[in-house]
Amino acid sequence: MTEQVPSIRRMKHSEEGIVCRLVVEVFSEFVAPLYSQEGVSEFLRYIDPDLMSKRAKSNHFVLMAELDNRLVGIIEIRDFIHISLLFVLRQAQRKGIAKQLLDYALKTCSQHNPNLSHVTAHSSPNSVEAYERLGFRSEGSEELDHGIRYIPMKLQFQDNDDS
Repeated sequence: MTEQVPSIRRMKHSEEGIVCRLVVEVFSEFVAPLYSQEGVSEFLRYIDPDLMSKRAKSNHFVLMAELDNRLVGIIEIRDFIHISLLFVLRQAQRKGIAKQLLDYALKTCSQHNPNLSHVTAHSSPNSVEAYERLGFRSEGSEELDHGIRYIPMKLQFQDNDDS
């Protein structure tokens, strides 16, 4: 049985609502149960379509993965170096969609910064294994910030020093 390959593209203006709905759906199912009420509220404040639109106009970009014209995953990158959000619907998980989103995002980041040596992420406790499968390594123990529980993680690239 062959896996479907998602189409990956940049989020367009006016698609913030559908992106945020996917994030809230996946967050509510997998991450919110691990957070305090403060953490859930803090995260939901961040997942606001208007704020996402403002971020996309400044120092963030969002990529969308679609299968059969249906949104199944997203990645948001800050400053071409940090994964702010990476969410895939339950039924689309473990099918390589997060990897494809990451690969596409890394190409975009490398085009912006040819000397890019790593990217970082703050993984929820239940997503550490998924990030490790993508090549990330833990950079410390679990931290807590405004109720948001996370493990700092880093994907280090091969040394590409050409000098």
